[in-house]
Amino acid sequence: MGIDQGQAHQLRFTVLGPVRAWRGEEQLNTGSPQQRALLAALLLRDGRTATAQELVDGLWGSQPPDAAIATLRTYASRLRKSFGPDAGALVSESGGYALRVHSEALDLDQAEHLAAEAEKARAVGERTAARDLITRALDLWDGEPLAGLPGPYAENQRTRLLEWRLSLVETRLDLDLELGHHTETISELTALTAAHPLRERLRELLMLALYRSGRQAEALAVYADTRRLLADDLGVDPRPELADLQQRILQGDASLSAHAAEGQTKSQPAFVQPAQLPATVADFTGRAGFVVELSNQLTTAEGSVMAVSAVAGIGGVGKTTLAVHVAHAARHQFPDGQLYVDLQGAGPVIAEPGAVLGSFLRALGTPDESIPDTLEDRAALYRSTLAGRRILTLLDNAHDAAQVRPLLPGTEGCAALITSRSRMVDLESAHLVDLDVMSPEEALVLFTRIVGQERVASERDAAMDVVAACGFLPLAIRIAASRLAARRTWTVSVLARKLADQRHRLDELQAGDLAVKATFELGYDQLEPQQARAFRLLGLADGPDISLAAAAAMLDLDIYTAETLLESIVDTSLLESAAPGRYRFHDLVRLYARACAERDELPPSERDSALSRLLDFYLASSVRVFAHARPGDRMIEHLEETHHPGLTFPDRTAAIDWLFTEAGCLLAAIQQFASGGTLRRAADLLIAAKDLGESGANSRQYEAATIVVAEAAREAGDARAEGRARMMMTHTHWMASRFHQAEAEAQRAIQLAHSVGDPVPACESPNDRGIIALYQKRYEEAERYFRQALDAFRADDNLPGVAGALGNISRAHAAMGRVESAIELAAEGVAVYSSLGLGLRVANGRYAMGLALLQAERYPEALEQLNAALALFRDNRQRLWEGSTHARLAEVHLAARRPAEAATNAEQALALRLVGGEWRRGTVLTVLGKALQGLGQLDRARACWTEALAIHERLQTSEAEEVRSLLAPTATA
Repeated sequence: MGIDQGQAHQLRFTVLGPVRAWRGEEQLNTGSPQQRALLAALLLRDGRTATAQELVDGLWGSQPPDAAIATLRTYASRLRKSFGPDAGALVSESGGYALRVHSEALDLDQAEHLAAEAEKARAVGERTAARDLITRALDLWDGEPLAGLPGPYAENQRTRLLEWRLSLVETRLDLDLELGHHTETISELTALTAAHPLRERLRELLMLALYRSGRQAEALAVYADTRRLLADDLGVDPRPELADLQQRILQGDASLSAHAAEGQTKSQPAFVQPAQLPATVADFTGRAGFVVELSNQLTTAEGSVMAVSAVAGIGGVGKTTLAVHVAHAARHQFPDGQLYVDLQGAGPVIAEPGAVLGSFLRALGTPDESIPDTLEDRAALYRSTLAGRRILTLLDNAHDAAQVRPLLPGTEGCAALITSRSRMVDLESAHLVDLDVMSPEEALVLFTRIVGQERVASERDAAMDVVAACGFLPLAIRIAASRLAARRTWTVSVLARKLADQRHRLDELQAGDLAVKATFELGYDQLEPQQARAFRLLGLADGPDISLAAAAAMLDLDIYTAETLLESIVDTSLLESAAPGRYRFHDLVRLYARACAERDELPPSERDSALSRLLDFYLASSVRVFAHARPGDRMIEHLEETHHPGLTFPDRTAAIDWLFTEAGCLLAAIQQFASGGTLRRAADLLIAAKDLGESGANSRQYEAATIVVAEAAREAGDARAEGRARMMMTHTHWMASRFHQAEAEAQRAIQLAHSVGDPVPACESPNDRGIIALYQKRYEEAERYFRQALDAFRADDNLPGVAGALGNISRAHAAMGRVESAIELAAEGVAVYSSLGLGLRVANGRYAMGLALLQAERYPEALEQLNAALALFRDNRQRLWEGSTHARLAEVHLAARRPAEAATNAEQALALRLVGGEWRRGTVLTVLGKALQGLGQLDRARACWTEALAIHERLQTSEAEEVRSLLAPTATA
């Protein structure tokens, strides 16, 4: 009996979890476990007929009931009835049954199709697509397959499906490693090896992931643990693949660092393929000799040492245009991608190599949590990531060789193309090219291409006068030609006469760097007064770019007027639109704009007023973010008043999004305004934007800003600003585990606060001192500081501060074993937070409650509180606290004798790389070692403790003695 195909589409079934059936959106009643076992047996035969005897054997095995066949018929009848209009899908034939439905009706069929497509994608090098397909297949699982079904057939199929799922997981993890996500896989692999200790492929993947994450000792320890386990349990040695990997790790095999599978061709990238080159200009002119020279140099990258070319020349000579043109022409020689960065070498603040490397690593697919902190480590990871690849890196506008060196790929097959105003004679093995002005013929061709052949043809001499007046500088020619092209009523002669009238400027066109200024003068003179004012004032801001809202505040205009004005300046090429609603200057144009501001903006108070409005905008908007994250916190009432209202945000998510989007601008503004009448507002902006310091991603830049403000305030004798800056310096130090520096800054902040009666550090700094004492195991002292903070917060009627202090006192009590009071204090803090609607800060309260419950050995409740805190920290992008909470979860699982879960959370804390400095990393490694010991992975445990001991001995902490005891021979016996 058949079934109408239109109806067949209505039935859907799942076996990768509980066996269920749907008709459309309606879930069907599939009856008892044995009736569902019959349904599963038919579904898993892919439409083929099963005899009655086969089904009886599958459902009941060797001891079927007396009426087994009759019972089978009853089950089949009930299933047909449940299918309703689609009853015909269950067919009776040849003394048995078959279930025939559409090929997409079963989740297992879907998973098998996705897995097959993933295999095809992987075979042609599309690894990201393959990983996504495997992930989609795994997402179809809903727990144990055929869950709860009786009978030998279901048991056999369950085993088969579980094995297949595990092989899919291995494939997905293998792809993760090929795509460079080694750090993130360690946590999952640690858990899987604990659950499947004899599965050698998982051990192999774990070794590779650890090795690529810089944890070689642990990688080798995994092999030692595996060898011992196989010998003890099975009396065999590890398989050859595992032994070979151990030897390659011992030998430092360079191919292990390449994020590619064996046999992959160079045209098949194993990680994200960047394509960052700016667009080449359509009217590129001349430079034929340089194009050939540089192109030939780039071709030497293939199969040889890294090729480096450095193009030098004065500003405006066309270095970037030439380099971009050559890079585009050579793209086919670098199939694994092209990287680009403007190093801002001619600006007041050059790009930091560490920040650039972070950006490059992200572009190559490295997640933020896997990017190391130090310049040296980032450079090493960058070179490792590029190993075996063919990447072209265009380093534009470099300051000097020192800025460039860490950014060079350092491997054969890659190439770097550098532009700079300075000749890099001290850059080893670089091919140096000095780019001079254009020849008269090239200059005229460029001018003609922009203006148009018709207008130039009849005034060739005048056109030659124009390009000569521009000093044959490409940038000057482009500006002059663009102006003429935009003014159809002008003739070439008119433009030539205008240039001739400005002989002093034409002289500057031939005088080194001043030539660039003269070319900008041509464009600047054509601006309307309002455009010119905006151009001058916007150039004063230090940030990497500026948002439309910030620019409007600085110019004292409404949004719509400001946007129209800024877009008109973009049309002149004196301003760039980096993205919708964001604007930036080329660094040389910014310098020129500032020179114009100093020369033309009278009185000087106009410049100060514009900058003051910008600072007001940033402070007022950041205060609104602070209020969204911490409703009821009275700290913002003690901040400097602003005249600009700032932005309003519909919700906390939008507020946090703005804060992190503006991070670079805010932190640049803090440093720029750390003087004079804006010093106090700069210090208060540190407080309002404090989440940037706790996020991990911006912590280093935030710390630099605190140092600048504190020093400026000290020199200015402003105790209030200095106290607040040192209060925030305390935060940055203790979050980075620099406890001695944090203690010193906190003491100084309190002294300054008392000298001027400032309630902000008077509340916060004792709290910070308590945290420092808590981490250093000075628990009674910590409680004393926390109670000082509690009294200060109560005196200021700051309820969120009160809640935070209560949570911290709870932590001190928990550490001292006073668990009942610890729980009561934490509960009191959570209640205060909750009453105020403090979403993010409730996480801090739950964190404290989790620690108290841990000490009380109430592990399920502790896990509930810490997991709730973890979700809130993650949602609010508090990655440092996210890592710390994973570390605490590991401690709870360890105490509850769940070593596998403990190891997973400890690895997640390490993977975030933001657990708060080396001290915290040492403590997490200690917990991880204990978890691994509980899993029987003794060699890897000792590797973790050895690293932890090195950290604690270097920091001279009290934890060193505990780790030594763990490493003692009797500890792991």
